[in-house]
Amino acid sequence: MKIIKVETSEGAQDKNEGCQEAPSKILEEFKNIHTNEFWKKPFYQIDSVEIKNDLKEDMSAIEEKASQVQGVFLGGSHTITYSIVKGLKKKFKDVGIISFDAHPDVFKLFDFPSHGDWLLYLIEEGIVKAENVILVGIRSFHKEEIDYLKEKGIKFFTMKQLFNGLDDVCDSVMESARKFEALHLSLDIDVIDPSAAPGTGCLEPGGLSTREFLHFIQRVKLLGNIKSVDLVEVNPRKDVNNLTVKLAAKILGEFS
Repeated sequence: MKIIKVETSEGAQDKNEGCQEAPSKILEEFKNIHTNEFWKKPFYQIDSVEIKNDLKEDMSAIEEKASQVQGVFLGGSHTITYSIVKGLKKKFKDVGIISFDAHPDVFKLFDFPSHGDWLLYLIEEGIVKAENVILVGIRSFHKEEIDYLKEKGIKFFTMKQLFNGLDDVCDSVMESARKFEALHLSLDIDVIDPSAAPGTGCLEPGGLSTREFLHFIQRVKLLGNIKSVDLVEVNPRKDVNNLTVKLAAKILGEFS
């Protein structure tokens, strides 16, 4: 497994300033994981994107890295997903996304992609087809966002739906995602309930438990078309007892 550090909080609206520190903190904790839940010892190589704190330059650098390297991109702000998927699109015509997130991220905030509208830009710029997007775990959204999802035919599964049948949702997600030539998994830590993942910028009650999330990704990761993954929005400055950092390290281990 290749882990690509992307140490930037750009596009996080100051809401999650500090998330740029997450990659190093997570990797420190990752060293303490001897095996994952499949009894496999993590084997990994570390790479990184050089961040210059210039949004345009940094987005280009992330895109270029994603066009060359397959692995887990460790953020950082959710803004990085926009550039990762753009890079992936350079190699594959038919790209799909499964986004685990408390929010749909299709409410326009700025005239450039940010952590709250990266998906909107990918769709509106024609980089990803709306029908190739699957959202899992959403529970906080503007009415305009739900209207947009329905209008565009974007598949989404709310926390209420997950509560009523986790494995049924997982079956449906995997059935849809199998058809994509290339699949990107985007893992925003705020999909998990803040009682278990307090170290992030947007705390939304009523999320997945750690066990539910691990079960879901342990199934989804078996899809043969996954080309890249990102793990984003962990903020060590806002963490409590290092809970979120430890959880992120455990999640990372499941992709070993």
